[in-house]
Amino acid sequence: MALAPWRLDVPELGFKCAQGARGAADLARGDALHEIQEAGSTPLNASFPLPPVKDLDRFEKDVQHMVKPDHGTTTLGFIFENGVIIAVDSRASQGSYISSQTVKKVIEINPYLLGTMAGGAADCAFWQRNLGMQCRMFELKNKRRITVCAASKMLANTMYSYKGMGLSMGSMVAGWDPAGPAIYYVDSDGQRTKGKIFSVGSGSLYAYGVLDQGYSWNMDVETAVELGQRAIYHAQFRDAVSGGTCSVYHITKEGWVKLRGNNHFDMHYSYYPLGTQHATAANDVI
Repeated sequence: MALAPWRLDVPELGFKCAQGARGAADLARGDALHEIQEAGSTPLNASFPLPPVKDLDRFEKDVQHMVKPDHGTTTLGFIFENGVIIAVDSRASQGSYISSQTVKKVIEINPYLLGTMAGGAADCAFWQRNLGMQCRMFELKNKRRITVCAASKMLANTMYSYKGMGLSMGSMVAGWDPAGPAIYYVDSDGQRTKGKIFSVGSGSLYAYGVLDQGYSWNMDVETAVELGQRAIYHAQFRDAVSGGTCSVYHITKEGWVKLRGNNHFDMHYSYYPLGTQHATAANDVI
C-alpha cells in the first residue's frame, strides 16, 4: 500500500530551516558576526564581542588610521665591562600630534630585568606586563630566577602567536642572570636577536651614530651613562617624535637602578650653553 503524501504544517518552515542552517554554518567556521546581527547578543563560543560591521578586516584597518595609537620613540641599550646601560626618551605621538611627554618607556619586569617600549605604547605596556607575570610564575614554579634568555623567548613566543594580527612592538629585554649581562631584541613578528648594542625606534639611526662613535667596552660607569644620555639627546633633537625626558638605567649583578631622568631642554643648554655652539648654527661644535 502506497503512503499518502504529507508535510508538516508549520508556518514559514522553509525559512526557519534555512536560517538555522546558515547560523550553524557560520558558527562552524568561527564567524560570530552573523549571530550578533541576528540575535543582537554574543554567541556562547565567542571569546569577546565583535563590532557589528560587515567587513571586520577593513574596519580594523580603518580604526588604525582613525585612532592613531601612541607611537614614536628612541630607546637604546648596550653591554659594557661594568654592566648594562638602558636609556629611553618619554615622548608619544598620535599621527602628527604629540600626545604625551611623560610616557614611562622602561617596564620594570623584576629587580633584575628591564623591558623597553617602541612601537605601539599600549601593545608594549600590556605584553611586557604580561611577561612580568609569566616570569613570576616561572620563579614560583621552579624556585629560581628566570634568565634573560628564557624571558625574551617567552615574549617572542607570545608575539609569534599573535603575528599578523596588528600588534606593533619593538622591545629590548635586558638584565643580569647567572650567565652574566644580556640584551635581546624582540618584535611583534616574533623575531628575537641577541646582541651587545641595540637602538630601537624612529630616532634609532641618530642614536646609533653617537653610540658607534663613543662606545668602548672598558668604559667606566659614568662615561657609559653619559654616552647613553647623549645618544638619546641627539635623537630627541633630530627626530620630531622623540623628546620629553631621558631616563638612564644601569643593570649589574645586584639588579637595576635608575641613575638619570633629565629634561631634554636642560640637556640641550648644558651641552650647548650658547646657540652658536650647536652644529645647526653652521659653526664648529665646541
